[in-house]
Amino acid sequence: MKRILIDGYNLAMAKGTGIATYARNLCEEVSGLGHEVSVLYGERIAEDDDPLLREISFFDPIELPKGRLRRVARAIRSGARSPFDLTPRELDLSGSVVPNAFAGRFPTCKRIFNGEDLFHRANAGFAIGRGFSKVYMPGTVDLAHWTYPLPIEVKGAPNIYTMHDLVPLRLPYTTLDNKRAYLKLVRQIASRADHIVTVSECSKRDIMELLDVPEDRVTNTYQSVALPEDALKFSDEEVARIVEGGFDVGYKDYFLFWGSIEPKKNLHRMIEGYLASGVETPLVIVGARAWRSEEELRLVKDSGKHGKSRIIQLSYCPQGTLINLIRGAKAALFPSLYEGFGLPALEAMTLGTPVIGSNTGSLPEVIGDAGLQVDPYHSKAIAQAFSQMDSDSGLRNELTVRGATRAELFSPSAHRKRLDALYGRLL
Repeated sequence: MKRILIDGYNLAMAKGTGIATYARNLCEEVSGLGHEVSVLYGERIAEDDDPLLREISFFDPIELPKGRLRRVARAIRSGARSPFDLTPRELDLSGSVVPNAFAGRFPTCKRIFNGEDLFHRANAGFAIGRGFSKVYMPGTVDLAHWTYPLPIEVKGAPNIYTMHDLVPLRLPYTTLDNKRAYLKLVRQIASRADHIVTVSECSKRDIMELLDVPEDRVTNTYQSVALPEDALKFSDEEVARIVEGGFDVGYKDYFLFWGSIEPKKNLHRMIEGYLASGVETPLVIVGARAWRSEEELRLVKDSGKHGKSRIIQLSYCPQGTLINLIRGAKAALFPSLYEGFGLPALEAMTLGTPVIGSNTGSLPEVIGDAGLQVDPYHSKAIAQAFSQMDSDSGLRNELTVRGATRAELFSPSAHRKRLDALYGRLL
């Protein structure tokens, strides 16, 4: 048994992200290998020796005031605070706080540590040229696995970093990242990491080519999806009642997209293709509005001006509700311009829902012949896929069977084997 440290940077986010799902699954699979997993958070909790108060504030962090990051950066620049020599403290979660509300996003781990403002301080320090923050963990750490490009390293242990994709470099016009700062960070990680992990052959090629990383220093483990058993407890009949009663759509009679509303996800062409197809089957969109969301959703607003729109928008769904929506959909849409992996496509195939996805980035690796692949830059191709999927029940049934087989290639057990081989080389 080895002691593995995994960061909680994305795990702490209230609504989660695809990387948070990756981190949760990583904790689950590494624990399944027999290792002791610790998770390191960077919450702003009470600076107090009272263990109960620390536990309370872990579940209810102190809200960071506006401009906090800038003030931390100024303090570091002036020498009042250092981004270095950070020593996290272990949290004793006694069960005094009822954690049920966090059950869907809480990782499988043995121990939890927290360094106050750890990630804010590290990012601020790096931004002003102070380099990587160094974390000194209490006790032994055999391997630190960072699930996101962060300017942090644990002293006295190998540090590996997962780079899911290099979209800010490959499609810079689709993100708000500071490209100069991002390039500086990933280049430094590429040069100093003990190893780099990624989740597709597409991303591996990008890392090797854009960051000049030798092939033996980057490993593609792919990833998996581990759906909670309690979210799968409903029968098909019960799922039908849930979607029909809660969303006013028919079972297996609507198309579904879920994800952030941002340029990379290509919603404006998806909606354009949907409207051009002329299908009567409703389109359900689940996603929080992000950068340039108004532009992406412009056609939704326009389509509703002349009567009832066939497009239904939901800003957020809890995981259990979303799983029911995926199970009840006629097909799932994922026409993204570029992805490092494409977790929603895998989720859909695992849950028995056919997929329409892009033929770019990593998605062909995930979907294979188990879905309809389209050119995401051509609305006409997307429209044809809508029409074909809507009218051909035989195709949908065939893709459902193929999807279940395809999903096994990315099962938790397959992911665990790839992680075992990687960790075995590094430990």
